[in-house]
Amino acid sequence: MKKKYVVLGGGGSFGIHTSKYLLEQANTEKVIAIGRNMPKPEPFTLKVGDGDPRYSYHAYHITHELDLLLELLDREQPDIIINYAAQGEGAVSWKNSWRFFETNSMALARLTEELMKRDYLKRFIQIGTSELYGSVKTATKEDAPIKPTSPYAASKAAFDLHLISIHNILNFPMNIIRPSNAYCPGQLLHRVIPKAVVCGLTGKKLPLHGGGRAEKSFIHARDLARAIHMVSEEAPLGKVYNVGPKEPTSIRRVVETVAEVMNIPFEDLCEVTDDRLGQDSRYWLDSTAIKNDLGWEPQITLRDGITEMVNWGKEYIDQLADWPLEYTMRA
Repeated sequence: MKKKYVVLGGGGSFGIHTSKYLLEQANTEKVIAIGRNMPKPEPFTLKVGDGDPRYSYHAYHITHELDLLLELLDREQPDIIINYAAQGEGAVSWKNSWRFFETNSMALARLTEELMKRDYLKRFIQIGTSELYGSVKTATKEDAPIKPTSPYAASKAAFDLHLISIHNILNFPMNIIRPSNAYCPGQLLHRVIPKAVVCGLTGKKLPLHGGGRAEKSFIHARDLARAIHMVSEEAPLGKVYNVGPKEPTSIRRVVETVAEVMNIPFEDLCEVTDDRLGQDSRYWLDSTAIKNDLGWEPQITLRDGITEMVNWGKEYIDQLADWPLEYTMRA
């Protein structure tokens, strides 16, 4: 059966890769991407959907234009809604923290309350975060205690708990995917891998916070998109799934890999700086549940993914060289 998908947060890099993956599937009728901005330049959109009549992009703000968003949804009547829309970047959420709850909790609660009145929706897939478990010593399962260590993580946890409650009591058709740190070509440059690539190509120094001791679990956005599609096809409603690699990797090792792929000395690529405020020491997920239920495992190695990122950087460096390397807070 053909399915119609909506990707909220569809202007971001992960949403773009998910749209691309869905367009490559035989049972996709249409992909409607929705983001708060007009499309970014080609280095970030990667020309996804260009010339494909099954794809459309719409600029609506989930917080401030919910009425217009709902009008679009009612016209299109999607089977599946995938939600990436969020105020991101936990490291900066200590300032203006209310903005993170405004989008990540309140706006989404308003949206899902409206969606409960629509009978066309078959499944709502929330893209959560591994950060709500806090720093861990061992691989974390989905039923582990939630211990957010930033306003960002707390705001994401709040909506996860809301979704679970409205599924259990009101039968709202949902799943939650909690991915580890995703990366991909087209990612904005305040993230460590694209920033390291652009620094390496332009001769700038990458600030390596705390010497890169913190460990994250990195997953390519294409592997995440595959997990989302598998959940949309056959996962039991109400299930929460962690999605990540088997082992975490230190930020230092990630930057070393970038340097190796680019064939430049590690010391020339970065300089050690103070650690970030509230930096968690390790994010590490146990993804056994999605493997057992759906057969999902990551397929793209970190080195292969970084090689792809370096090739992307080289292709678009003329446009990327002047793009901001820091995160900018917006409503």
